[in-house]
Amino acid sequence: MNSALSGTPLTQLSEEETLLRETVRQFAGDEVMPLVRRMDEEQQMDAGLLRRLFELGLMGIEIPGEFGGSAGSFFDSVLAVEMLSAVDPAVALVGDVQNTLVASALLRWGTLEQKRRYLPRLARDTVGAYALSEAGSGSDAFALETRAQRRGSEYVLTGRKHWISNAREAGLFIIFATIDASAGYKGITAFLVEKGVKGFTVGRKEDKLGIRASSTCELILEECAIPASQVLGEAGNGYKIAMESLNGGRIGIGAQMLGLAEGAWGHAVKHAKERKQFGRPIAEFQAMQFQLAEMATDIEAARLLVYNAARLKDAGLEFRKEAAMCKYLASQVAERTASLAVEVLGGAGFVKDSPVEKLYRDAKIGTIYEGTSFMQLAAIAKAVL
Repeated sequence: MNSALSGTPLTQLSEEETLLRETVRQFAGDEVMPLVRRMDEEQQMDAGLLRRLFELGLMGIEIPGEFGGSAGSFFDSVLAVEMLSAVDPAVALVGDVQNTLVASALLRWGTLEQKRRYLPRLARDTVGAYALSEAGSGSDAFALETRAQRRGSEYVLTGRKHWISNAREAGLFIIFATIDASAGYKGITAFLVEKGVKGFTVGRKEDKLGIRASSTCELILEECAIPASQVLGEAGNGYKIAMESLNGGRIGIGAQMLGLAEGAWGHAVKHAKERKQFGRPIAEFQAMQFQLAEMATDIEAARLLVYNAARLKDAGLEFRKEAAMCKYLASQVAERTASLAVEVLGGAGFVKDSPVEKLYRDAKIGTIYEGTSFMQLAAIAKAVL
């Protein structure tokens, strides 16, 4: 039963969930951590690490066993993202987009033929990307200009997408375009587009402040013809697909920011216990204790919101307000915690040798992508007022 309904504490995990969390935690510490700085500096995901994500089943968590996936829950995806993010939010983002956006949309809206074709690949070796944003459509996501024109048994896509995560590594893209500009959001349609299709290219890679190992690129569509069978859901139903997917995706970003905050807090506590000033560890000074205690309280509040939203989604209950709340608060907590962690470490936290320097840079994106903090507050206000 959903813990939100049964009275069980939201942070209490089942044996299976505990095993998953500890497995991912150990993997992140043993195999991700040694690569973090190099991947950040080179702005590139390690190919061997990407293969390991597939081998561990972390790229197909909710995909049913019949399609080669791990047959887990949405909450399992959230746990995996949280644990990876404590070490490297960029690595976590690859799995987050894969699980909470791409695979989730295919499971919900794909035809049986589409599921048979793509879900095994997503579980085995193919990275997915989700392409909604454009240069002129950010918070107003449906002011998009990419067009899809029906020509016989095909649709021909023309336009550009911007800020697309996983773009360099992806082999499958969910691309949103409009088939009828006069119909407004009712003309928006989702298409499944494979890498290598004629007329489709991955353009310039962004040089970002944080999560640098995760590729963010422009997509260029020039008379890109794809079969009509590549429509995801129904023509004109892209708005609903995007909104449902993003609501779940926001919980994933909440988990990413939660994990980032946990990682930053852990580094701050370790330093405070080891660093001595005036003859004793700085963790023994009340000013430092209060600061660390406040950070821990913020993190626990964010965890409760993230876990609650994920449990509600798995239970098939309404979760849109909770998704907006968890993303908003977790992104705020991540920024504050990472900033304070840098202060706790002092000069040692301001240099590239320190992991908190990277986490501080990584934290900023949480208030921006998959809906800015302003948009989350607007959604919350609409739900509660």
